[in-house]
Amino acid sequence: MHADPPNDSWAIRFAQFVQRFGTLKLSILFVALTLVFTLGGSYVIRVSLGSEVEPDDFISAVILTMLSAPWVLFFFSELVKQLENSRTNLKEVVSQLEHLREEDVFLNRELQSNIRQLNYEIEQRKRAQEDREAVFEDLEKEIKNKSEQEEQARRLSTLLRSIIDASPDLIYYRNEEGRFAGCNRTAELMTGKTEQELLGLTPTDVYEEDLARQIVASDHEVLESNASITEELWLRFADGRRRYFEMKRVPFFDNNGKRLGLLSFGRDMTERKQAENAAAKASTDKTRFIATISHELRTPLNGIVGLSRMLRDSELSQEQFSWVSTIYASAITLGNIFNDIIDLDKLDRDKLELSLKTVSLKDFTEELSSIIKLLAKDKDLELKTAINEPLPQLVEVDGTRLRQILWNILFNAVKFTQKGHVSLSVSATRPDNDKSLVTFVIEDTGVGIPEEELDKIFAMYYQVDHPDHQSATGTGIGLAICRQMVDLMQGDIRVSSQVGKGTRFEIELPVQISHKPMQPAELQVTGLSILLVEDIELNVMVAKALLEKLGQKVDVAMTGQEAIDKARANHYDLVLLDIQLPDMNGFDVASVLHEEDLVTQTPIVALTANVIKKREEYLQNGMDDVIAKPVKKSRVIEVFNELFHAPPAPLEIDGKVEKPDPEKTLSNILDMELLQMLVDTIGEDMVRASVKVFQDKMPEYMEILQLSLTADEKSEVCSQAHKIKGAAGSVGLARVQRIANQIQQGDHPAWWQNVHDWVEELQMAVAHDMQSLHDWLNQQDIDD
Repeated sequence: MHADPPNDSWAIRFAQFVQRFGTLKLSILFVALTLVFTLGGSYVIRVSLGSEVEPDDFISAVILTMLSAPWVLFFFSELVKQLENSRTNLKEVVSQLEHLREEDVFLNRELQSNIRQLNYEIEQRKRAQEDREAVFEDLEKEIKNKSEQEEQARRLSTLLRSIIDASPDLIYYRNEEGRFAGCNRTAELMTGKTEQELLGLTPTDVYEEDLARQIVASDHEVLESNASITEELWLRFADGRRRYFEMKRVPFFDNNGKRLGLLSFGRDMTERKQAENAAAKASTDKTRFIATISHELRTPLNGIVGLSRMLRDSELSQEQFSWVSTIYASAITLGNIFNDIIDLDKLDRDKLELSLKTVSLKDFTEELSSIIKLLAKDKDLELKTAINEPLPQLVEVDGTRLRQILWNILFNAVKFTQKGHVSLSVSATRPDNDKSLVTFVIEDTGVGIPEEELDKIFAMYYQVDHPDHQSATGTGIGLAICRQMVDLMQGDIRVSSQVGKGTRFEIELPVQISHKPMQPAELQVTGLSILLVEDIELNVMVAKALLEKLGQKVDVAMTGQEAIDKARANHYDLVLLDIQLPDMNGFDVASVLHEEDLVTQTPIVALTANVIKKREEYLQNGMDDVIAKPVKKSRVIEVFNELFHAPPAPLEIDGKVEKPDPEKTLSNILDMELLQMLVDTIGEDMVRASVKVFQDKMPEYMEILQLSLTADEKSEVCSQAHKIKGAAGSVGLARVQRIANQIQQGDHPAWWQNVHDWVEELQMAVAHDMQSLHDWLNQQDIDD
């Protein structure tokens, strides 16, 4: 706003004075002053002019002044007043103008602000318009993309449907209520219904009753656990064809995680199933063939080994002894080749197991060396044996497998050495926590093995392709089996060689120090009455001579029926029973002997050339032990001592030899102490009732166990085995309890590899041991 100047002009101050003092008062004052001024002036003028001052001069001046001064003064006073009013008005106008100017400035500023705001709003609206246009463009693109996606989805849906329909796999899906919601072409062919016809149907409307029940149970399991399952089953097509399908069922969900039902995928595995069956049959046929060949070849081999051994013990010339020793060593070699072939079959079927026994390393090495020395002598080679002390006196090891490993390597060393020597040394580390590392070193001065061939010699059927190796050939399986057996024993085998200088094999095996006493090397029971059941004259001659030389009495039966007749007519302390007889199977003979209570207190030992079967299989078929052919004296002594638990020398009472109690052989099958306690405590009738309940329940238990095993449900298998173990223990079936305990140990490192065999063993043991239990209970009635 405009400000007044700091000092007003004199005219303004005079006008303001007139305004404040009043016109009248000022006029009077002005007239008075004018009169004074006029009189004074007239006087001054007269005096200055030299004239004489006359009163008239004063009067005329006073009159003139009185006449003119008021009007002049009034005029000027009004003029001043008007001017002051004008000034005041003008000032007010100026003030208003200033106010208007200020308002104009304010309005101008506001207008500028509004203009800026308007410009900003215009810019914002412009941007908003651009954004809207961009949004519209994006929306148009999105609509276009969605249209394209929908079109693509329709194409993909059509393509997917075409693929699903073209797939040979069976595909369908059902909702939460278990009703069909869709399927592919294969499912239509299988059910004989179109997809539209299947919609809303349940499995019971489509499948056979048993199959529908199984499928519903599987569906329920999927929906309960929200986890997929896989099962294999036979499905019948509408045209009557039956096909084997592997079915996988999975739950499916929407994007919000809500379960919509389940999907089922089935792949036709009929050809695979047929191939598996064919492979299983081929494996069974191969095993049967090997068993048959083993039996047919071991039978004459039994005679050769036995007779040559007997001849070596007789009085012979040096030349005759050499010939017989060669026959004996050759027969032993042939027997080891049979063992390689048989173990090869067991390795193929993952059924090769170790049987740990207490062995003296020193005696073991000397025994093996004595036979190899015969082979070396035929080629004018020297066998050097070194037993490096200190050695553990006794160790736990599978002597048969270890002998087979060393025999293969020593036999090769002799075979590929033309001159010089073959050496065998054994050493061991100091025991640590009852464990020691035993090292066997076999060296020869033979043809050697090229360095590039060293990594290949342990391969199956591999033979070194080198001119120096053409002079001797082999099967190509010995070293391969050695490597696998050493691995099975958790050991290591290494080889080094130089062509023309020889080869060195080094075998390291971790062994457990044994504190158990070895089985006596000498027979501790004599005078036994033995029934020898054997149909081949040569085997009879060898076995009879060996048994009689051991101080036993031998009666011979050549057929199964003859053996049964002799058992009915006579009492024997032991039955040695061949498995393959001309008229019946050895197991059938044992079954008849058990059924007629002809061997209640008599052990039966199987004589067999079939080493394919496990020892447990013979035990489950009524045998108390088994001796493999060719019959070895050491094995006969071991079995006899184990069965009869004889003291170091027979005790004579009243001139008669006291015989051991053969009833102890039942302790392997039954818990005699528990059964006797139950009979004494709750009575025989209650025990029989408990046995009857167990016998009635076992088929159901075994069925559940088999089904769980087929479905690979490990936890259920272990749970069912635990149930069987408890039930068997309550009725004194000790062997059944032991086998069931094996099955329930799900943390066993080789559980899956052995469980099928254990279940088979359990099944056979239940059938056999229940009969033994009934026989024992019937014997209690007789004793009472």
